[in-house]
Amino acid sequence: MFDTLTKGSSIQARLDEADLGDAEPALMTEEAELSAPHEPTIPPEVAHIEPGIVLGAVLSKIDIDALSGHDRVIILAAHQRMASYYQAQVYASMASVADAVAEALGNDGETDLELVDDACSSEIRAALRLTRRAADSELSIARDFKTRLPAVWQDFASGRIDRRRANLIVHRTDHLPIAQAREVARLALERAPELTTGQLTALLRKLSVEADPEDTKHRYESAVDERRVVLEPGVDGTAHLYLMDVAPDRAARIRDRIDSAARELRTSGETRTMDQLRADVALDLLDPTVPQSGRKLRRGSLVMTVDLATLAGLAESSGDLGGYGPVISDIARRVAETSRSDEWRFVVTDSEHQPICFGITRRRPTAADRRTIETMFPTCVFPGCRIPSSQCDIDHTTPWADGGRTSLRNLAPLCRHDHRVRHETGWSYRRTEAGSLEWLSPLGHRYSSGARAP
Repeated sequence: MFDTLTKGSSIQARLDEADLGDAEPALMTEEAELSAPHEPTIPPEVAHIEPGIVLGAVLSKIDIDALSGHDRVIILAAHQRMASYYQAQVYASMASVADAVAEALGNDGETDLELVDDACSSEIRAALRLTRRAADSELSIARDFKTRLPAVWQDFASGRIDRRRANLIVHRTDHLPIAQAREVARLALERAPELTTGQLTALLRKLSVEADPEDTKHRYESAVDERRVVLEPGVDGTAHLYLMDVAPDRAARIRDRIDSAARELRTSGETRTMDQLRADVALDLLDPTVPQSGRKLRRGSLVMTVDLATLAGLAESSGDLGGYGPVISDIARRVAETSRSDEWRFVVTDSEHQPICFGITRRRPTAADRRTIETMFPTCVFPGCRIPSSQCDIDHTTPWADGGRTSLRNLAPLCRHDHRVRHETGWSYRRTEAGSLEWLSPLGHRYSSGARAP
């Protein structure tokens, strides 16, 4: 399973025939010339060479600081593929070393299996100067790659995913039976290279929930039974106060209520940050020594998205709680059944998740149109951002000042940070025919972001 990947023979032949240090810059295609105005300085196929000895030889001859900004991004990605390749080999070596230790101890059926595991971990711990806990953890991951999720290791070694994503898939499927774990991993790997770790975590939660709804429901109920409040000391003399294992719909409602109260306090003379305001609101509400103002806190506005079959009890697909992510079907139905118009909004979708859109001519969208935008785009549309759209600015794809209309086709949510980045640092984006968004970076690279979060 841990076989070394094969490399492109045509590239290898060219490496054998010429010294890369003396190579002339390769000519770019006509399409590339149109999309990038800079002069090419690296072979165009660098972006597609599989990691291994060939790519390593190419990269060893390149001075990244001498390249254009556009090409530096390509080399950065190539180095990441190489790092993934070597990290995958480290895990393969760990599994192999553990096999050798186990073979040396013998398989006569009388050897204590726990002792064998300790011996394997100890060899790795000594060789890599790891703590015992770290060695146990790393060896467990290596064995999962070899016996439980070999497809994840293959994508890891090929550079399609990095160590963070590979380990995340292992950890987020370790509670599933092996057949279900492999199916969840297969589905996750189809999208993993395009997702941030936060998006991948949400996708894995959704897939795991739907892999075995009954088991997921049982584990959820068992965990909620263990709900608790935990107080821990911080390293700087502060304290951490946690609500642990509570129902996600209640937690999201409380979080949004705190956020709404904090935003009301964000006046022109306020010097506290939003994080400080949220913490102070929560402390004031819970601290019995703080007198309450008697002012009624405004309820927040949260969105639960659930398909019609699940809402009707005909399926057990997960719902999507805005600002939190996938939740079990029982939570989605409970929110829909107990929803109040000023507290929750739940969105019932068909299989295509497409709401009906209407255009308007004013600069700012109406409240109804903003709700439609938030339904179309549950999160900020900058690549990888997961800030809920209910907490975002509504941006004109073609700016209003440039003649852009205030129509649903020309509007999208951007969090305040990414809204500023978009307008002040040279990023731009457009809506594709498929409904997704295509972004163009200042260095000339294109990135896509989907209409729906994982």
